[in-house]
Amino acid sequence: MELVAFLGKDEGTWGQVAGVINRGEWENIFLIGNDFAKKFNVEKDFEFIEIKSSGLVDLKTELVKKLQGKIRSVEVALSIASGEGKEHMALISALLSLPVGIRFTALTKDGIIFM
Repeated sequence: MELVAFLGKDEGTWGQVAGVINRGEWENIFLIGNDFAKKFNVEKDFEFIEIKSSGLVDLKTELVKKLQGKIRSVEVALSIASGEGKEHMALISALLSLPVGIRFTALTKDGIIFM
């Protein structure tokens, strides 16, 4: 399964994303964030997709363009533990527009769960 994760401005939430990345077996990892999020680093390979738009509709349009043709699966694991609601809405809408199914994923004390 491929993983798509959003990296918000709050570095305190990046640990959740790092845990999902490090504990999972992912075919591809796509991390989405602004210029600040480029600082994020884990040992596994990932593709960073930088976003520049801030409005909800513009952000969705930008994400569709940047994700188009990259995701090979019919379903992805999605981590939105980092970021804000507007960013999450744009990302979910973009993924569904590709179209690709989503399974929310999170790291718990028992390991990675899919919801």
